[in-house]
Amino acid sequence: MLNSSNSKQTKKPSSPIKMRIRKGDTVQVINGKERGKTGEVLKTLPIENRVIVKGVNLRTRHVKPTQEGESGQIVTEEASLHASNVMIYSTQKKVASRVEIVIAKDGSKKRKLKKTGELID
Repeated sequence: MLNSSNSKQTKKPSSPIKMRIRKGDTVQVINGKERGKTGEVLKTLPIENRVIVKGVNLRTRHVKPTQEGESGQIVTEEASLHASNVMIYSTQKKVASRVEIVIAKDGSKKRKLKKTGELID
């Protein structure tokens, strides 16, 4: 008799993960086949803890024609990367850094790069 607890299942988390990377940030890939590339974050996927970066991790997809007489296409689009594989990139100092959350004197939360001390927000 098979025990269902031993079977391998991929389970997605149901609640979003707090991410320190946001849409519009410039990030550098620190791991994987795209290591060293930089780009802007187009979209964050907090439930899956992934980001989509412009010009990085490109995938080609063949699209069938939808109407008669129309030709098929080859579409190139960005695939997502795990958020742990990217770091925020300082365009001023040209270095990637971790992010810390600091509380300003007025009580608002700001993001700050640990290496350069540069405030992001």
